[in-house]
Amino acid sequence: MNYGTKPLSAGLYLVATPIGTARDITLRALDVLASADVISSEDTRTSRKLMDIHGIPLGDRPLIAYHDHSADVVRQRLLSQIAEGRSVAYMSEAGTPLIADPGFALARAAGEARLPVISVPGPSAVLAALTVGGLPTDRFFFGGFLPNAKAARHTALTELSPVPGTLVFYESPKRLNDMLRDARDTLGADRQAAVCRELTKKFEEIARGSLGDLADQFSDRSVKGEVVVLIDRARQSAADPAEIEAALREAMKTLRIKDAATLVAGSYGLPRREVYQAALGLEKDE
Repeated sequence: MNYGTKPLSAGLYLVATPIGTARDITLRALDVLASADVISSEDTRTSRKLMDIHGIPLGDRPLIAYHDHSADVVRQRLLSQIAEGRSVAYMSEAGTPLIADPGFALARAAGEARLPVISVPGPSAVLAALTVGGLPTDRFFFGGFLPNAKAARHTALTELSPVPGTLVFYESPKRLNDMLRDARDTLGADRQAAVCRELTKKFEEIARGSLGDLADQFSDRSVKGEVVVLIDRARQSAADPAEIEAALREAMKTLRIKDAATLVAGSYGLPRREVYQAALGLEKDE
């Protein structure tokens, strides 16, 4: 098949690339990659391989690396190419550009310079995980990567606990065990979740269950590949006031009153303001 039969107008084209299976790329993406005047990518080795698989020659077109460590001069070089009337296709290493991707700064700079920015949508690990994870998809919050440090990770999970939607995180396979344990301890062992690993690849794995079950399941496993973790929203609870008070007292032993209220409110599906007022009352009594 001949790709790129129509010339592209000047602009920054954000090209989504497969997260695993190379055939998941869209026909439009192939057209753009075949026609663009300049190709830029987070990992030039990955982009060369993808173009070779689909029979798209690079020819004498420049292939410019643009990643987290790229200097401003690289970004300005790409913007200058667009300003001079050329089309620039930017490819993420995998998935949709700008989603936890260095292309964000490039696209924002192009927009600020009033240069055209065009989306060429396609694969996304976030959406792929949501479709197979078995958790509600009517509302979700993408949290990217949680902090490395245990205390900071605990704080981040506490703040996200009351979000009324499915939580979505990217995670390193080396940190998965620690992340699941912290999520269990912070959000509650009964909260439903899913671990989606190596999506669209040969060894794809979808593990569903409670945070307690998943933390146990992965406690002694060494996993590889890309990981997306989904965590269900907090559910309404019929807990009586005595149970909520006990949970608050326990949380206040190790957390600031504000954080303790946030944690308990998220765990029981209660308005944070009400739980915070109850926590203030307990603090006053003590």
